[in-house]
Amino acid sequence: MIRKKVLCSSLILFALLLSKLYSTPHNSASGDDKIVASKLVLIPAHSGEDEEEKKEKNNSFESYLSSLTFAEDSLPMDRPLVESKLRKFFNRFSFKKTGSYDMHKKAETYLPMIAKILKSHGIPEDFKYIPLVESGLSKAVVSSKGAGGYWQFMPATARLYGLRVNGSVDDRKDLVKSTHAAARYLKYLYSEFGNWTLVAAAYNVGGGSLKGSIRRQKKDDYFALKLNNETGSYVYKLVSMKEIIEHPQKHGYSRYADKESETLDKEPKML
Repeated sequence: MIRKKVLCSSLILFALLLSKLYSTPHNSASGDDKIVASKLVLIPAHSGEDEEEKKEKNNSFESYLSSLTFAEDSLPMDRPLVESKLRKFFNRFSFKKTGSYDMHKKAETYLPMIAKILKSHGIPEDFKYIPLVESGLSKAVVSSKGAGGYWQFMPATARLYGLRVNGSVDDRKDLVKSTHAAARYLKYLYSEFGNWTLVAAAYNVGGGSLKGSIRRQKKDDYFALKLNNETGSYVYKLVSMKEIIEHPQKHGYSRYADKESETLDKEPKML
């Protein structure tokens, strides 16, 4: 009888111990669940902040793109191809790709003088970037077709606009003389096309060739014309070069980010 009572008491005690043992982990697990749950709530909030930041940066860059101009004319940024091409050349001319400040150094030295000459002929200042795009402001560059000097004149065109090109003298390598000649040529092209963006395209491909494209396609909008790859990219290169020089901090040129480029950019910094 006594043994039965002891056995019953032991079984009851064992049952109580088991009950306590299983209830304790359950409580701990509940606490852990609460901690995990609180962490999961925080993660989406942080993600939301990242998305907001990205959205703000994208909006800021879109605003920057919409402010771009060439020869004081706005670019049609509502066309996806226009934005895509601009981004392409921004990337190509960025510090990440070039790894050099050479063009900024040349720009500081030569562009003020080029701009002054162009202004004296009534040519928009944005055309001062042509020598940077055409020759990298090097007089020694000669193309496979024979174009040479800072402005990459063909010999016949150079002579037509007052430059000497012969066995002993090549005025295409004289920055002052060749810039005056380029200004006269650009002025002539404007009298033919009446639009500065088309003038830039004509400078690259030739007036006759551009007129042929306009006539065949029955449109005179540079951004809508189907042109050869080089000419179709030409204005985008000029705009991109302008932005790289005038707003270097936007394109990775940190050494020039804090400089007041008074001779290169008379406008306040954007963004």
